[in-house]
Amino acid sequence: MKNAVFAFMRLAAITVVMLSAGPAAAWAQLAVTAAATQQPPPVGAVDTIGITVGDLDRQVEFFTRVLDFQMVSETEVWGEPTEHLTGVFGARCRVARLRLGDECVELTEFLAPAGRPVPPESRSNDRWFQHIAIVVSDMDRAYARLRTARVRHASTGPQTLPAWNPAAGGISAFYFKDPEDHVLEVIHFPSGKGDPKWQQPGDRLFLGIDHTAIVVQDTAQSLQFYRGVLGLRVAGQSENYGTEQEHLNNVCGARLLITSLRAERGPGVELLEYLAPSDGREYPRDARACDLFQWQTTFVAPDLESLASHCRTAGAVWISPGVIPGGHGPAAMTIRDPDGHALRISNGESGVGPRAGR
Repeated sequence: MKNAVFAFMRLAAITVVMLSAGPAAAWAQLAVTAAATQQPPPVGAVDTIGITVGDLDRQVEFFTRVLDFQMVSETEVWGEPTEHLTGVFGARCRVARLRLGDECVELTEFLAPAGRPVPPESRSNDRWFQHIAIVVSDMDRAYARLRTARVRHASTGPQTLPAWNPAAGGISAFYFKDPEDHVLEVIHFPSGKGDPKWQQPGDRLFLGIDHTAIVVQDTAQSLQFYRGVLGLRVAGQSENYGTEQEHLNNVCGARLLITSLRAERGPGVELLEYLAPSDGREYPRDARACDLFQWQTTFVAPDLESLASHCRTAGAVWISPGVIPGGHGPAAMTIRDPDGHALRISNGESGVGPRAGR
């Protein structure tokens, strides 16, 4: 265990040095160094993407009826383990786990205490922005379904990214809002783009979740955390701009550096750095898990204690006081990334983490 911690601390130190020489050189050196350590990555999977909701029944109805998610489980949690894991004293929550294809989301309603709504006039370049990208087999049919459901637009309409962009050309996408103002995305990958599983024949319209996207202030800083500390690999990068990207994000003059990260299993994590405009608002410093603008990405780390030690060394911001022992679920901890996005890291794939005693 000590050797593993030392190896990843060395890897993180190399990340800091190499990023000063440029991201491309850093990624190449990181790949060589990771192979040389012969250690498994600290994080092995992205388990679920969590969304805090105000009305669980309404949100479950929307996700299952409009987006074809399937209910997996619902539970109610409370007590000291829940308070420590969420960082919210007196927390009592209803948690629903929903599946689409191979991927899952968790919707959490705080019965107590109530949180704040999504900030008014939120924009796609604000740093509390996060969404899930739901893959569809046919963008026209998906958009028609969403229009029938009378969803609110976040994009002006579906956008197909231009062919001059080799990484993203031909991909079509559309941002919309759920009943509580959380932004969601539907995305269609043409042949040769995205995970090959999205090209498999079938009659399903909504296929699964490709990634969750988060707005970051500085890609290099975020890579030090997600790559250097958590051990995710860089799967690709592109710089997106032009009228299609502006109308997708609904931000005039949008120019984004987009970096895709992957664990061994589960959906990806996409870093969105707005090179322009640079007026996105910071993640609220007083954010709590009960606030409706808080999302939470759950990772699985086989050696949770070693990773926790590494996170402390790296100066991570903690929500939980430490690793919370598992009750009827795995042990877990909750931290924030450099921009404030919440992460839960557990040592098993069970969904909702420690349960309260009944």
